[in-house]
Amino acid sequence: MTSVSIGLHGATPHDIISELAPRIEAAGFATLWLNDTPQGDSLAGLAAAASVTTTLGLGSGVIPLDRRPARAIADALGGLPAERLFIGLGTGAARSGLATMTHALDVLRERTTARLVVGGLGPRMRRLGAEHADGVLLNWLTPEAATEAQVELRRDAAGRPVRGILYVRTITDAAARSALENEAATYSHYPAYSANFERLGISAIDATIDGATGAVLADRLAQYVAAVDEVVVRVIVAEPTVEAYRLFIDALAEAH
Repeated sequence: MTSVSIGLHGATPHDIISELAPRIEAAGFATLWLNDTPQGDSLAGLAAAASVTTTLGLGSGVIPLDRRPARAIADALGGLPAERLFIGLGTGAARSGLATMTHALDVLRERTTARLVVGGLGPRMRRLGAEHADGVLLNWLTPEAATEAQVELRRDAAGRPVRGILYVRTITDAAARSALENEAATYSHYPAYSANFERLGISAIDATIDGATGAVLADRLAQYVAAVDEVVVRVIVAEPTVEAYRLFIDALAEAH
């Protein structure tokens, strides 16, 4: 069965994470994912979530290896429950990306039993993840493109148990629509993503969920659920308040 998880910005204050994590767990979502940014240490945020939950998965997606090398990541894992942890890895601006990722996987395999997930925008990185990691983290795909990526992942994994995990930017309130459009526009200007959108023949906004209407949210989410092993619903709200996040979580739980 496909899992549905929640994704928050890595810079979300820890007190808000600590307040939301039990609600996310109680609502039945599989994992809380935090991206890693210079302003937000995903592993520190996940430690805050771990301290107030017992079964909720804890996912970091993705940590750029040009900024945080594998050994530095391993050194920061103390106190995080490995049995609940997914460590997402990206090459960032590192040269020799495939070699950098392979080395990081080797280092972390020696240091932790947490599941390792490769951020895979291009086919070669996705193949590496299929062959050597526990999962591949996909991003900015329509349900149709996600289905195709999942088929390729299964082919390349050749029987290995690898999860196809997809981030999908989502709103549940019309007031957040401009924030969603701004997020899409931002990624449209990143060269790697721009090239990928062109290759797929889509725009960034096509790869999001505008769930301001409950029925649309449920239908669109179901399309993604049918495509991959895990859908990470990346929360987009008009204002990053606890109440806005609560309303989002409740709306998503009802739709799912």
